Amino acid sequence: MTSTLLIVQIVLAIAITIAVLLQKSSSIGLGAYSGSNESVFGAKGPTGFLAKLTFTLAFAFIVNTLVLGYLYTAKNSASVTDSIIPENNKAVPAAPVTPISTTPSAPAAPSTN
Repeated sequence: MTSTLLIVQIVLAIAITIAVLLQKSSSIGLGAYSGSNESVFGAKGPTGFLAKLTFTLAFAFIVNTLVLGYLYTAKNSASVTDSIIPENNKAVPAAPVTPISTTPSAPAAPSTN
């Protein structure tokens, strides 16, 4: 499922790029999306259609990104540190072994009974 959504993500990115490059450049900025009365191929031609197509593709891209993020997080809830096995880690030296003391112990005090 994740690989299918990843392919859809790539196709959406390419489609958004093509839709943006097909649009006529103008310096009106966000005023193009002010909600004027445009039909699909009305008086302005395909300009309104391409703007709506770009918005729709961008919305689908964002939704697909959120779904991919959710699926990836749900699938990979374990941490990388959970898979570290200390026995195979050669960089950590073993604790030194303390030698057994060969010195005699002090004599016990005499008891008075």
